[in-house]
Parts: sequence; C-alpha cells; structure tokens
Amino acid sequence: MKCAAINDTLLEKELFGHEAGAFTGAAKLHRGRFERTDRGSLFLDERAHTSPLVQEKLLRIIEYGEYERVGGNKMLTTDVRLICATNEDLPNLARKGKFREDLLDRFAFDVINLPPLRARREDIPLLAEHFAVNMSIDLEREYFPGFSDTARKVLRSYHWPGNIRELKNVVERSVYRSQEPDVQVDLISIDPFESAFRPTAASEVVTIPSTDGQIEHSGLRSRFNQERARKLTVQPEKTADALGVTYHQLRGYLKKFDLLDND
Repeated sequence: MKCAAINDTLLEKELFGHEAGAFTGAAKLHRGRFERTDRGSLFLDERAHTSPLVQEKLLRIIEYGEYERVGGNKMLTTDVRLICATNEDLPNLARKGKFREDLLDRFAFDVINLPPLRARREDIPLLAEHFAVNMSIDLEREYFPGFSDTARKVLRSYHWPGNIRELKNVVERSVYRSQEPDVQVDLISIDPFESAFRPTAASEVVTIPSTDGQIEHSGLRSRFNQERARKLTVQPEKTADALGVTYHQLRGYLKKFDLLDND
C-alpha cells in the first residue's frame, strides 16, 4: 500500500505539476504533463488503480479543463485530448467501488476494444516477422532467413497470454540466440525461466574442450569459475556451442568473470 501511495504521489506531480516549495526537494516550479500538453493529446496507460484523489483531478480536467498544481492554490486551465489504455475490466472495478463511475462515463466517450492476440491469430505471423526483421537489423545481419516450420506451428498454436509484448520478447530472444544467420530460426523456450531454477540433471552435464583434458561442469557460473581457476584456454565458438549460448553472450560471461585475454 505504501508503494502504491508513493506511485500515485509521483503520478500526481508528473501530471499536474507542483509549485516551488510544495514539498521537500521541490526547489523550483515543475510544469506537469497537462500544462505542457495544452492543445495537444496526452496518453495515459494502465490507470485502472489510480488513487481516488488522482481520479477526482482527472474528472475535473475532463469536465471543466481545470486543475491546480500540487502545493498551489491558483486555478489553471488546459485543453487536452485524453487517450487512455488499460487491460483491466473498468466496469467491474466501478461496480466494486474501486473506480469512479462518473470518470468511467467520461472515459466511455469513445471506446476501442482490442481483442487479445490469441483472438486474432492472423496477425501473429505478420507481427513475428516484423519483430524478427527489426532484431536482425539491430544485430547488423544482412537479412532475416525466416522461421522454421516448427517455429511457425508454435506461433500459430501458442495462446500468448502476454499478448504482443510476450510475442516480441520470444521472437527477439530467438533471433538473438540463433547460431547461424543463414539458418531459419527456431523459437527458444516460450518461458525463459522454465528451467532457470531447476537443478541440472546428470544428463545435462556439458563437456568443455580445454588444454589439459576434459572438465565436466553442471552450472554456468561454476563452469567459468573452474575455468578461471585452471587458466583454461578455450575455443570460443566450440565453447559457445557447448554452453548453449551465442558467441557474444559467451564473451559477456568471460568479461564478467575476468576470463578474457587482455593481450
């Protein structure tokens, strides 16, 4: 509850501004979003659980175009087109007394209901391709080779509870982790934490090439700790394959554990 109160206080100051000296640390006047967006459009995201005070101020702005800065007593006016988004059931929250019904009525002036991704599967391949191409460009690859047949089946069949954000993350991780730029991309685990905290089974022990024989390791950090202790000289590409990471990720781990050759 304390964190929520702090967030609402920050939101109030950000939206409506504050006067100099309104609170500790307020050394100068701050013009809020509504003041700076006068005669423009302001987008508010995920405001379903906004405090009653902020809801009241929003209602006043929508109704009369009036507000006061935090710590101020001067009435200010603004003319702003307000665009709001939420993934919550606002009518249900209003029935439970958690959201003002009069504010909901004002928000309902024009409503666009966007179905979840699973309800518009025809968009999934287009979005996935878009995210994959952009990621390939970020990685400075010449082109995106496309998704494998298995990946396309997963894209179509998975229910995507996290909607577009989840799809984007999965596609970008998969493209980033793909070993060969010319090979069609498979999707890596939909849930990146699926096995992150599961003890490594004996069958998952990886053998890493080294200059003094083969050493078995069961955890990523322990692998590098043992390499540092033994001063191993590893072959980057083969080691990356053995660990199941990309070459760039391997270099990141080597740098993190001070294993890079500084010569």
